Amino acid sequence: MSEKLPQQPDNEEVDLGQLFNAIGSLFQKLFAFIGRIFKEIFRALIYAVKPIVNNIKIVVIILGIACVAGFILERFNEPVYVSDMVVKPYFESKYELNNNVSYFNALIGSGNNEKLSAIFEIDTSMAKKLISFEIKLGPETQNDLLKEYGEYMESIDTSLLADEINYDKFIENRSLYSGSVFSIIAKAKSSTIFQNLEKGFLKSFENNYSKKLRDRSDSIYRIQKENYLEELSRVERLQEVYLEIKKSEANKGQITLSSGSLLPLNQEKTSTKEFELFQEELKIRNNLKMIEEKRYEDSDLYDILSRFDEVGSEEKKFSKKYALVFPIVIFVLLITVFIVIKAFKFIKEYEE
Repeated sequence: MSEKLPQQPDNEEVDLGQLFNAIGSLFQKLFAFIGRIFKEIFRALIYAVKPIVNNIKIVVIILGIACVAGFILERFNEPVYVSDMVVKPYFESKYELNNNVSYFNALIGSGNNEKLSAIFEIDTSMAKKLISFEIKLGPETQNDLLKEYGEYMESIDTSLLADEINYDKFIENRSLYSGSVFSIIAKAKSSTIFQNLEKGFLKSFENNYSKKLRDRSDSIYRIQKENYLEELSRVERLQEVYLEIKKSEANKGQITLSSGSLLPLNQEKTSTKEFELFQEELKIRNNLKMIEEKRYEDSDLYDILSRFDEVGSEEKKFSKKYALVFPIVIFVLLITVFIVIKAFKFIKEYEE
């Protein structure tokens, strides 16, 4: 029995050898399949480009004509100018601003130059030069985004939902209304029209809902101020009373029976809390200062962080470079046409 035991390793070596051969054969088939894919792609490219090479003279002439036509169109086409204004709306006026941008674009699309002229207080000839408006989230720092994310997490009650929404998901799913600073991009066929457009956009912030929120904020401010002034007045009256007591004790002195003994007569001073009153006064005055600062910050419906440029910059887009775009489009169309013709000819002549 012991002489047959050494045969087991030979069987294991045979099994491993077969396994490695199978793996090697699998990789060979995989590489051969990938090679056939690249080969077919190369054949397809040659098949598509071959008609272009066979008709190179005609193709060059057509592309040359397309290039010249694009160049001429660039020269005669009126340039487009761009400028942007960065604003910070308050009291939820960002919703009205976004709606008005869509409304202005609708007026431009319908050619209602009279209405545009009335909104922006410009003449109709200038209104005709407007092309479009766009609103985007304004420039934001990483600290601004982190602060916004922190405020969002604090507003979520469900801890399970908070665990599922990380910072990257929050930034990815932010909507236009998530921001507090917005960039308004204007496009026109005139480079000097942009500063005249500010009045129309500033009217967007003067809406009933925003005014209602501001009035509510003003009422809260007045109530808080009255309460703090009343508290301050009570503190000041107590301070005056304590001051009179101190003056009276200093000038006349106050003789009372000692509570600790019946025999001697002791001169005791009335206990007052000037330091506590002073701290309370500082606290009230600090609160008054804070609400005054907040009132000052919230007094406006908007802030303009960056105005429209006095002279807009010319828009530079590759799609507007017709001298390059036209030949590329024509070349792609020619290849497509040649492929369709070849495919149609192959289908027509195909026999099983």
